[in-house]
Amino acid sequence: MNAYASWPVDPESTATLAERGLRLAVLDAADEAGLKRWLLADARGFHEVTPTEGTLEVQVEDIATDRVTGVWDSSQADPDTPVATVRSWEMGLTVPGGAALASWAISSVTVSPTHRRQGIARAMLTGELRTAVQLGLPIAMLTVSEATIYGRYGFGPSARQSSYLVDTQRAHWTGPAPAGRVQFVSPESLLADGPAVFERTRDRSPGEVDRREIWWKRTLGLLPNEPDAHKRGIRTVRYDDADGAIAGFALYEIALQNVSQPGRLKLVDLVAATDDAYAALWRFVIEMDMVSEIEAPLRSVSEPVAWQVSDHRAVRKTSERDHLWLRILDVPAALGARSYAAAGEYLLDVTDDLGFAAGRFLLTVAADGSGRAHPLTGAAPADAVEVALLAADLASLYLGGTSAVDLARAGRLTEASPDAAIRLDTALHSAYAPHLSTWF
Repeated sequence: MNAYASWPVDPESTATLAERGLRLAVLDAADEAGLKRWLLADARGFHEVTPTEGTLEVQVEDIATDRVTGVWDSSQADPDTPVATVRSWEMGLTVPGGAALASWAISSVTVSPTHRRQGIARAMLTGELRTAVQLGLPIAMLTVSEATIYGRYGFGPSARQSSYLVDTQRAHWTGPAPAGRVQFVSPESLLADGPAVFERTRDRSPGEVDRREIWWKRTLGLLPNEPDAHKRGIRTVRYDDADGAIAGFALYEIALQNVSQPGRLKLVDLVAATDDAYAALWRFVIEMDMVSEIEAPLRSVSEPVAWQVSDHRAVRKTSERDHLWLRILDVPAALGARSYAAAGEYLLDVTDDLGFAAGRFLLTVAADGSGRAHPLTGAAPADAVEVALLAADLASLYLGGTSAVDLARAGRLTEASPDAAIRLDTALHSAYAPHLSTWF
């Protein structure tokens, strides 16, 4: 078992909730009945359909290795079901430069409608942040259903995602014709080969996180007890380069209106370790017979495929929204983990109401793009680029997908000199748009 799964509950949050007659506790991984009740509370919190017993069995396997925390109210009619939930675990986050930084993933944050406005969410979330600090993790992260909640805890939107709709009758392929080949493979083969290909892409994907085995099995339709898994009709293809080595893969589903009408292809996942693999896989789905459009959710806000077809408007964004939110807890460790695009010295004066990231920090970037940061108590170097900002806004800037100039113009970042935001943007710039291809 992972050490964090049974890490003691945060004493400060425990005491806060106990004053209100509530109990904060971590569930034992062996307590299957307790985990199922927790899952029922989690589903209720997100207004989901009540899971069947078969679904609960699959979900218990999903969360068994995580830190599963709940809040219980012994005075309610059903004292064994928690009134609030949160789940967390350690997971690698890709940062600019390609390193995977160990971070604290937070998920399943719910509070029962019967217990709102009692400070439960604050107690749980601040407790999670203190737990991450105790575990030595410099960043916490989550994907959110509501965008108005997490800024008050120092989280900032750090990577966005887009959904695309491709009109295949207009999107005639004009891109490269790679020398390798696309071929159908079994889902089982991608369960074995896919993770290594995904890892090869991460230097181009700031914002990506580890894909756990249960994610692969679910996405590939390999969980036999998953409801309706057999109905999805998942198709799996891979691209082998000219030397016969796997360099990418795609998962898709097709919904046909009827045998005489074109259907819609849903691109579930497309992972390419090379530009050739990207081109070959996109060309394969765009040129699919009996398909008039492609729905591609959870893609990057910047997709090269729009430049690989004859009609740029045939590749249309149907939505764009925040996806990954970060919370910096250890500023020197976080800043030292990523690479930068411009050498220099940068003084960051960070305000943090919760205290985790507050202080003045000097970031020194070397000519090779490596960075080193430390708290600064004295005067800053005369040529340092100096800005003042909130911890949440530093988190938004961290992956290079948010503009410091925009934050300055919005009044969220204060510059000590007229060009400070521009110079900071130059240093933080990522050649690849931050992107997270999954939920967690």
